[in-house]
Order: sequence, then structure tokens, then C-alpha cells
Amino acid sequence: MTYLNARFPQKAKSKKWLQDEHNRTFSTWLLDRVARVDDHSTYQVSERREPSKQVLKYSSYLIDGVAYATRERDDVRVAQNSGVSLLAKTMQVSSAKDKHPIVSDMVFYGVIQEIWVVDYHKFQIPMFKCNWVENSNGIKVDDLGFTLVNLHRIGFKSDSFILASQEKQVFYIEDPEDPLWSVVLATPSREYFEYTKGEELEKTAMHYQSYSRGLAPMDVDVADDNESCIREDCDGIWVENN
Repeated sequence: MTYLNARFPQKAKSKKWLQDEHNRTFSTWLLDRVARVDDHSTYQVSERREPSKQVLKYSSYLIDGVAYATRERDDVRVAQNSGVSLLAKTMQVSSAKDKHPIVSDMVFYGVIQEIWVVDYHKFQIPMFKCNWVENSNGIKVDDLGFTLVNLHRIGFKSDSFILASQEKQVFYIEDPEDPLWSVVLATPSREYFEYTKGEELEKTAMHYQSYSRGLAPMDVDVADDNESCIREDCDGIWVENN
């Protein structure tokens, strides 16, 4: 950013232009800067290492005990592992002429299309290529506070890759009132203590609390007066019915 301010002083007052130019040219600038580093340079590079030109692609991948999968794999499986969200600092503008945008956190929702693993020989970097939901018209919050996304409204097509370490897994369920929209739910923690090659990751089922927009119909039988009720999913105490 310092380089851009010095090279384009006439643009220094336009934060939006500087940020757009920074995003567009950073990778080529960094490549050139690293290539020109020598023993007499102010900046030092610990090690120059280029990745293999062959990229490994997977339909599923295990990261920190959590299974991720591509949308294509999810389509033929029972479990859903392709939903992701990303919290990132984004420049927000009020209009095309806004020269003083605000940088703030924004959540993006997407679906994994491809899983790449870039091989640097000594280490590997997994990356996700995703279809990201358009923020302006593809995300909304309903009256009950649920976040809904329209997975058919795709945006950010020129910026589809993220590092696998950046994302958070989410789960999408179809909105019962409008099938074009899906409700976003956080996935519960799933740990795979042992995993062998060829084993199906989907064997561990994921349970979630369903929801409704109103009270459930009271069509169940009422318990007898002499029965007691207890929850099995947590510690509790016996409660006598009066």
C-alpha cells in the first residue's frame, strides 16, 4: 500500500481506488519483490520455494477433525459437508462515487465446488474454490433472526478461492416457506479420532435442532399423571407431575 501511495500520489485520497488496485496487483508485486531480494536488500526472505505445477484435487478432505466435501460429492451422499462461511474485512461503499468507504467485518456464505491442495514439497496448503452468495441480494435475516441465503445468486466470481484455514463450516436447510432460500445453521463439532484411507467420512451422522415458524400442533398423547419426565441428553432431576 505504501508503494501505491508513492507511485500514485494523485489517487491517495481515494481509498476505494487504492484498495481495488492493491487487490488487483498485490500478487504480481509480491512475486517481483521476492525475486529481487538479495543479501544487500532491506527485506529478507527466509526461503524461496515455488509450489509444484501439479495441483492435487480431492472430493473430500479432513481438516482439524472436520470433514469437508465438494457440492458434487454432497449430491450423492446423505451428509452435507460443502457449506462454508468466511468472516473477512471488506470495504463497503455507499455509492460508486464514494471515495471514503468504511472497512468493516462482513460474513460471506458459500458452497465448496473444488478442493485443491498446493504442494510446496516441504508442506501442503489446502484451498477451497467456492461459489459465494451475493451479499446485496442473496442474504437476508427473517423475523425470527434466522439468516437465509439464496444459493442460486452467485457473486464474487473473480475471487472464489480461500485458504481452508480461513473458513467455518455451516449447514444449509431449505426454507419450508420458500424453497429458493436456505436457512444457515452452524454445524456441531464433529471429531474423527481415527480415519483410514477409503473409509466413508459420512458414517458419522450430524444431528441438528429443527425449527418452525409457529407452535407445533398439539396432537401427541398426554402422559399419565403418575409418570415422571426426564431428559436423557443432559444431567437433570426428577420432576413429579401434579
